[in-house]
Amino acid sequence: MVSPAKNFVYRAAALISVLFLFPLATFAAGTGVVPSLGPVRVEFIIFALTLVGVAVFHNKTMQVALTGLAVVLAFKLIFDPGFNLVEHVIGSPEREGEWRTLVNLLGLLFGFAILAKHFEESRVPDVLPNYLPNGWTGGLFLLLIVMVISSFLDNIAAAMIGGTMAMVMYKGRVHLGFLAAIVAASNAGGAGSVVGDTTTTLMWIDGVSPVWVLEAFWGSIGAFMIFAVVGARQQHKHQPIDASNEAGIRVDKGKLLVVLLILIGAILSNYLLDFPALGVWVAILLGTTFRKTPWHEMKNAWRGTVFLMALVTIASMMPVEELPKASWFSSFSLGFVSAVFDNIPLTKLCLEQGGYDWGILSFAVGFGGSMIWFGSSAGVALSNMYPEAKNTVNYLKKGWHVIVAYIIGFFIMLGIAGWNPHPPHKKSHESASKETIK
Repeated sequence: MVSPAKNFVYRAAALISVLFLFPLATFAAGTGVVPSLGPVRVEFIIFALTLVGVAVFHNKTMQVALTGLAVVLAFKLIFDPGFNLVEHVIGSPEREGEWRTLVNLLGLLFGFAILAKHFEESRVPDVLPNYLPNGWTGGLFLLLIVMVISSFLDNIAAAMIGGTMAMVMYKGRVHLGFLAAIVAASNAGGAGSVVGDTTTTLMWIDGVSPVWVLEAFWGSIGAFMIFAVVGARQQHKHQPIDASNEAGIRVDKGKLLVVLLILIGAILSNYLLDFPALGVWVAILLGTTFRKTPWHEMKNAWRGTVFLMALVTIASMMPVEELPKASWFSSFSLGFVSAVFDNIPLTKLCLEQGGYDWGILSFAVGFGGSMIWFGSSAGVALSNMYPEAKNTVNYLKKGWHVIVAYIIGFFIMLGIAGWNPHPPHKKSHESASKETIK
């Protein structure tokens, strides 16, 4: 007989499947060439089962993800005649490979784990509670700091800095709902900035004007008013800010300088080379010349890193060959899709299709990943610091306010800015080139 606790887990996993996987199923219709089950191709079903496995077996997430990757890869090699593993990873003259995304992600996850430890050892988090308000508003201001930081820095770093501050401020007793709010704040800040999130950076590189995505901040602000207030109150009830710091704490300015160098390196290499991980590691190596580097943090982060790398690789092989017609509703649905599906290939497909309101889309794919802990790289990075976040059912149960915030934030943004689709910018560029030649 199934116990009530296990029965709840199974039902919750089924709910997750319906809520987050159904929108994706509408984008994964079978083609008749590769085996399908009904209208859906089999590799998508394997991916869905992998995600349900992650939700149920939250203590074995890395093993579940690697198993799913092995099964999907075997299926693609056997049954998909158009799949070439080398071309998929390395690329070809016709398409860009996935290596850049994977290497960047690998470097950022390990690099920002080291950054977070440097920041913790700088002792800044130890003195920070003295400058934040008492009560639940202290947590609210912490989330605001994370959101502001992520508007000009990669959301992984913003989440790790927020997690480090929370660890010290609340003496290690951080509520899971507040962790979900930290992830949401890190993604909210980057949604309206072309230097704050990989998806918006992709849009910028592809020709989308930075001004077009600014309206996403309407959604971020609306969402913040919900998830930040609820998350801060959850945390205050669970463990208030402890401002009883020991006297005479001295901030290690050298450690703080390393943190600053890493942040600057990430921004510059992201802007100049579209490769933020390179700048992060140049700064880390430079920092070893005057401060001891906490290399042991890589050991603590490797399981979560392997897990996310496996999921991102699976997602990149999914048969999402085309998207529904661009509309506010399809953009809204993509927010739920991005909670379980890597938003980078989704964004690439949207850019190829064109015709979206890029501000609305950037909020949907940028903030939507906050709804599940593995829906964004920021969530996975934070779960390396707080393993309890990997319990997907508990994450949804205690972080429910992030889902509500996404829905309300989206419609606040839609009500203020409206749906104003931009013309396919690639086609516009090609036409402009032809007119110039004429």
